[in-house]
Amino acid sequence: METLLRELPPSGIDRALFNAFIRRQEVVYCLRESEGKLVPQLHPFIDDWTEDDYRALIGELIAVASSGGLVLGAFSGNLLKGFAAADGRLMSGGYADLLELYVSADMRGKGIGRMLFSAAAVWARGRGAKKLYISAHSAVESQAFYKSMGCVRASKVSAAHVAKEPFDIQLEYVL
Repeated sequence: METLLRELPPSGIDRALFNAFIRRQEVVYCLRESEGKLVPQLHPFIDDWTEDDYRALIGELIAVASSGGLVLGAFSGNLLKGFAAADGRLMSGGYADLLELYVSADMRGKGIGRMLFSAAAVWARGRGAKKLYISAHSAVESQAFYKSMGCVRASKVSAAHVAKEPFDIQLEYVL
């Protein structure tokens, strides 16, 4: 079945939207800084969202969509199978903040992440951004995805992002 991208208005973002979305990610290795390099280290855990996490995410996505940002859904049939969100306000240095990018566990590896990332990049470029800023999960698989998209370590690091998620890897993508 074909995957279609569609921008989501605030009124289209609710808990029911995520009924067929599977967040679960079984993480084994994460990248950690060691002597100036990122190296894989064993840090096994299961990353999944609670109902409180969904409530916070939905609130964030509604706020982004309401304030001129981008909330983009990837749908297979009528089911949400991926989404991305980018802030409508540029950060210093000409960065557009890619706030969220997730693909449902049952649809990973099918190009949905690439579609969402590329569409967010086009949107950000159209808003005058020079680069995307990504505070990305340190899981080896997540980092491999961003590297395959051409992302590199951010030249300017956002202290707010580091404070919120200290183990995330701060990346950028030149538009």
